[in-house]
Amino acid sequence: MAASLLTPEKVTLRNLPAVADTALMREILTGLGARARTGRDGALTLSTPELASSDVPDELGRRMRASFVLLGPLLGRGRRARVPRPGGDEIGARRVEQHLRGLRQMGAEIHEREGDFVATARGRLKGARVVLDLPTVTGTENILMAAVLAEGRTDILNAAREPHVQDLARLLNSMGAQVYGAGTDEIVVEGVAGLRAADHPVIPDYLEAGTYAIAVAATGGELVLDCSPPADLAAVLLKLQNAGVEVEVGEDWFRVARAPGRAPAPVDMATWVHPGFPTDLQAQYVSLMTQAKGTTMVSEYLYENRFQHLPELIRMGARIEVEGRTAVIHGPTPLHGEEVVVPDIRSGAALVIAALCASGESRLRHAWHVDRGYQDIVGKLSDVGALISRRSGPLERPQVHRGYE
Repeated sequence: MAASLLTPEKVTLRNLPAVADTALMREILTGLGARARTGRDGALTLSTPELASSDVPDELGRRMRASFVLLGPLLGRGRRARVPRPGGDEIGARRVEQHLRGLRQMGAEIHEREGDFVATARGRLKGARVVLDLPTVTGTENILMAAVLAEGRTDILNAAREPHVQDLARLLNSMGAQVYGAGTDEIVVEGVAGLRAADHPVIPDYLEAGTYAIAVAATGGELVLDCSPPADLAAVLLKLQNAGVEVEVGEDWFRVARAPGRAPAPVDMATWVHPGFPTDLQAQYVSLMTQAKGTTMVSEYLYENRFQHLPELIRMGARIEVEGRTAVIHGPTPLHGEEVVVPDIRSGAALVIAALCASGESRLRHAWHVDRGYQDIVGKLSDVGALISRRSGPLERPQVHRGYE
């Protein structure tokens, strides 16, 4: 959606998820001058003949960290951008020095203020050799989007390789950009003078698919996940297989199954950048390991504050200790229904999984976090046998019961 700002022509995105964060990004883009039109089956057409503003509103931008990826396209096309400091889930420090250093190497002048960043460029940005200290998804995306309209060649070394980075490169190339090497640790961009219209299908969300796969492993049952390439979740599916879950893969689908009466085996895990185990599936994996027979160690190496789900799981009966960046989980634990508070998107998914494993009724408060990353999670889980419902109210509490078929 942010990349649509790079051209005055229409960009149609298909298979766009109807989640809160895409609605928020649409609101931000229309404030910057974009025209938005919704079509069928998750289609959204964006066109920005002229940038009406280069200032991302603080009250909107601070509600999700992804708003920071507007910095690159605004600079690339409009030569100026003002973006608030990243907000969203409080899962740890979001260091943006790598974004800023790369853009400065390309000729941008960036002033850091208490609550925002103001960036300007005198004419087109210049291609540069940008070396990232650590692969960063949003950093790679920001530099990539700035580079497509820059003068000359840009090399992004130690680039993020996640599936959604690759998908962004495919969109940019369909718009007339010259991007090579996406999916490897070196991306090369040959700058072009302008970009054109495009019609692009967004790839399936491998993190959503991974969440449902882990839910099956935790509760027992069987699911086939269509249109989700198993290669995107290779590390996750391997861990599930090691835990005793049956996994079958095809070209663009996979099946996971576990007999409810047989506990998973404990399998240690450490998060890392793609193709490692995704940090966005760590919380869900912890819920699974509460049902494993034995002790499991789960280490979180990417964010220092991504164990916010642990106190809520412990309230539900989980036996978990934290040693630095490692959670030690003792299982199997008979979880019990409880009223818990959702602190962030992935913790919310983890608490839904735990509630499905627990005896009795659970209530999840602040469930709007889950809506930011999962389209109709209540409906999808209900369709495959979960006893889960949403109750409207000031806290948007969905009610979750034990149950699977």
